[in-house]
Amino acid sequence: MSDSRSVRRGFLLDSSVAEDLAISDVARVFGLRTSAIRYYEQIGILPQAIRKNGQRRYNNSVLFRLAVVQRAQETGFTLEEIRELFFGFPPGTRPPKRWHQLSQRKIAELRDRMKRLKLMETLLKRMENCRCDALDECGEKLLRQTDQESQPFGLSTLPTGKRLLSPQLIGSHTRFAL
Repeated sequence: MSDSRSVRRGFLLDSSVAEDLAISDVARVFGLRTSAIRYYEQIGILPQAIRKNGQRRYNNSVLFRLAVVQRAQETGFTLEEIRELFFGFPPGTRPPKRWHQLSQRKIAELRDRMKRLKLMETLLKRMENCRCDALDECGEKLLRQTDQESQPFGLSTLPTGKRLLSPQLIGSHTRFAL
């Protein structure tokens, strides 16, 4: 985060200006477009702005709310999860409990994603060793390995009777250097 943005935030918090912020001021502080601020209002993450002469005006509480939104986004939370952070708990639930519960779920999701990414990396490395002359040859060899069906990621049969190839089977194709 740039020093100028931090200074700007600090200035806004310490000044009387923070009680009457234009949407452009709020957006500028967080590096957002004004349309993002309006969208956050629309979906309920931000409270509706007060209108003065037809313009949205905010007090410093919107800065606090956006600081939480920004941190949550930086850590990978979706807008729906951010809504849950603010509104998905019984009234009076303290922030540490909210963060803990949502963070535990996000950490589990990230670990699962890391496992899938590692599998993808492994499969890509195996595919680099393919020795087939044509993609049809790859497909034929993959389909011939129907004994892989008993493995967790072998061929899967759809209700229509068609089969899907899974990453494990593709990996076994190159593992055997076909």
